[in-house]
Amino acid sequence: MKVLISGGAGYIGSTVASACLDAGITPVILDSLVTGRREFTAGRTFYEGDIADSELVDRIFVEHPEIEAVVHCAALIVVPDSVGDPIGYYEANVAKSLTFVRSLIRNGCEKMIFSSSGSIYLPGEDFSVDEESSLAPQSPYARTKAVCEGMFADIAATQPIRILSLRYFNPIGSDPELRTGLQLRRPSHALGKLIEAHAEGVAFSVTGTDWPTRDGSGIRDYIHVWDLATAHIAALRKFDEGLAGARSAVINLGTGTGTTVFELAAAFNSVVEPPVQIVETDPRPGDVAGAYTRSDRAQLLLGWKPQYSIAQGIRDSLSWADIRDERLGTTADS
Repeated sequence: MKVLISGGAGYIGSTVASACLDAGITPVILDSLVTGRREFTAGRTFYEGDIADSELVDRIFVEHPEIEAVVHCAALIVVPDSVGDPIGYYEANVAKSLTFVRSLIRNGCEKMIFSSSGSIYLPGEDFSVDEESSLAPQSPYARTKAVCEGMFADIAATQPIRILSLRYFNPIGSDPELRTGLQLRRPSHALGKLIEAHAEGVAFSVTGTDWPTRDGSGIRDYIHVWDLATAHIAALRKFDEGLAGARSAVINLGTGTGTTVFELAAAFNSVVEPPVQIVETDPRPGDVAGAYTRSDRAQLLLGWKPQYSIAQGIRDSLSWADIRDERLGTTADS
């Protein structure tokens, strides 16, 4: 099997590409390198360019007619940035995705896996959700994912392409073999901020402590990025089963366990020395209380379930942080 991965030089896309190689699937990478890293494409078939470059997409399919499916990971993903630049986010995530899927259909591609997000849900009273839960995206970023899902469902209903949307929760960790990892030196998510605080000997700020959770901090479903990657392999292998007879479908990818930011910080401090001091601050623009999945649809349809613990995700993130500058340099953050 040969698979085109858009955004395949980014954190998740490059990890999916590594999992493909391990599974005997050949990845073809398409990435503009706006946030992805060229280093993550070493030894892999790579095309530098935009998903909205229709001529480039056509050339990829001409040169790789064996491509059986597309994994669409290309997107801008930073919630506060989406609040400040909604036009840029809708253009990158929605408008360009529409152009991209048109190119896929024109080139006879009949299968696409879309990287969606658990941030589009309206959580229940206990902050858990399943695939039938109501949607209420609370940031421009999250709304771009919801809009894309609806757009893709409409397209798949009448066009010769079927689309499986995988709703990620909160990825942590790195490729366990440290081939790839989070490319940013100063990531905006909680674990990245914890690692940064520990390295610099400063306090970690919990952004928002008045949420209606068990300890007031936001709640998340932290899933190891390698578990996410292997879920994509399962989805490629069992694409038809994942759709369950439909033209489009959604599947949650999470651990099924909610972890608050305070609990994440405690888990982090259990594996580092000295521990990081914790302080409380106001929420950032676009922050929400969060959610976790209670669904086992991925296991039922794809035969997949996560294998890695939060502690392992923290350890792998720390291991990657130790070599990140050596691998990617000390100056660039993207």
